[in-house]
Amino acid sequence: MPFRMLIAVAMLCAAQPNGLAEKKPNIVMFLADDLGWTGLECFGSDLYETPHLDTLAKSGMMFTDAYAACTVCSPTRASIMTGMYPARLRCTDFIAGQNRPHARLRIPDWTKRLQTEYVTIAEALREAGYRTAHVGKWHLEGKGDNAKGTDAVSQGFDVSIEKPAGTRGYFLKKGTTSKAGTNYVTDWLTDEACDFIDDSRDDPFFLYFAYHVPHTPIQGRADLVEYFQQKVLSEATHNNPTYAAMVASLDQSVGRVLQNLKANDLTDNTVIVFTSDNGGLTQRYGKHDGFTENLPLRRGKGSAYEGGVRVPTIIRWPGVTKPGATCRTPIMTIDYYPTFLEVARAAGDADHNRSVDGLSLSSLLRDPAIELDRSLYWHYPHYHAGGDGPYSAIRSGDYRLIEFHEDKSLRLFDLAGDIGEQDDLAEQEPDKARALHSKLQHWRTSVAAQMPTRNQAYDAARESEVGRRR
Repeated sequence: MPFRMLIAVAMLCAAQPNGLAEKKPNIVMFLADDLGWTGLECFGSDLYETPHLDTLAKSGMMFTDAYAACTVCSPTRASIMTGMYPARLRCTDFIAGQNRPHARLRIPDWTKRLQTEYVTIAEALREAGYRTAHVGKWHLEGKGDNAKGTDAVSQGFDVSIEKPAGTRGYFLKKGTTSKAGTNYVTDWLTDEACDFIDDSRDDPFFLYFAYHVPHTPIQGRADLVEYFQQKVLSEATHNNPTYAAMVASLDQSVGRVLQNLKANDLTDNTVIVFTSDNGGLTQRYGKHDGFTENLPLRRGKGSAYEGGVRVPTIIRWPGVTKPGATCRTPIMTIDYYPTFLEVARAAGDADHNRSVDGLSLSSLLRDPAIELDRSLYWHYPHYHAGGDGPYSAIRSGDYRLIEFHEDKSLRLFDLAGDIGEQDDLAEQEPDKARALHSKLQHWRTSVAAQMPTRNQAYDAARESEVGRRR
């Protein structure tokens, strides 16, 4: 897809609010890990408490139809870094993926890293004069001989801070504490993020804070777990106090970073993005885990359905977004790359830009009623414990079509009246199904998507044993 972005620097400078054209806006991106669509109170949770993110939503714009580019994490992260669909990058599963040698289909030889030839958003922004920091989970680095040049610093970040040595799960090694006095890794990483802001306040900066929470293992701070144990209602959709504690620690971290921006007098010149890398994990191998729920969406992480890819998203651009606004236009994580370039008034790399699939969201941030003339696509030629087998999908308008590759079956849903994807319309509306399937096939060809193939070693009995062992 051609790279479409308004890049007229003079016009953008004139459009900057409150006389801030002289200094480029800072950009802070918060990326939650496995947080489902209803994982915030402002997005409908009946247990989780997220006062800081709720306040952010009231001061910015909520996106009801925001999507991750993949149903698992690494491909979505790659889409953020490059603005490209995971299928184009051939980075289509979490690194390093799952081995299912006896499954019906053989997965393609995909790329288990973010390849160095792509220009990341960190590299593009650093070239435009930004200080850049990655804090938290990277999950795009290759292994062994494929590792060289794929770490966060090699991919454009001046600073990369991950879990400190000795961390076990979410708890720091004995004797290590955060400035808040806790031994919880999210709090320690928040200290580092705030220190970066303090050190960078005189220059434009890009902070990519990629949380580990609320990914497994499900471990919360003891004080927060105890608090939520007193609030659980048996009839509630969300009823896991430990998971609620993890979400609360995420919210507290966001609150601390926002307060730090305020203390440095940076709030009015900082663009904030909050989103998640995929939906909440609800089940593995057909059994519900009891961690969380994405209702009314169907299923969760790893699956082909909305619960795997629709995510809570909030964006605040002071002077541009209207406080309390809601946008129902579908967007995806591929869109942040061109959006950040426009925010930063940066040209980026011309060769890379020609392959960017995303669109700048600046028009939506000014007017949430605008419709973007495009379809959105997913391609997951893999098996996952929480999934339904290899699939591809398209959303066009309110319709969503899924193609399952094992049996070549199509499922068609009208999300306008069936957000839970319960009523398959493929037989009732065959013309619509055929039209969307044709678009999906054309898109796969355009990005050279890798397809699964028939597995000569398929063994139904041994494959079913995979689920029983777990």
